[in-house]
Amino acid sequence: MSAPPVRVTLYTKAECHLCEEMAAVVAAVAARVALQVTAVDIAGDPALLRRFQDEVPVLFVDGRKAFKYRVTAGALRRRIRRAQWERRILGTPRESPGGGS
Repeated sequence: MSAPPVRVTLYTKAECHLCEEMAAVVAAVAARVALQVTAVDIAGDPALLRRFQDEVPVLFVDGRKAFKYRVTAGALRRRIRRAQWERRILGTPRESPGGGS
């Protein structure tokens, strides 16, 4: 029995070139690693807009803030491996803010 895929939640907004860059890195990694990817436009949620308006893009891995502004494929793969290890040791991952999973 295999473990469920690691959850990756990308908080983004329109007209954000860094958001597009981070989304491309996430897509490239997701093409090679089983991930549950969710993209959340913060403009649709006032609480998320207040929390992240000056930080987007923000990337959560299994409910934990992992990166903001930029990420490399290598750094994301390392964080995913860490999340997989934490799942084996600690159990179920946390929820991302706003319920994005």
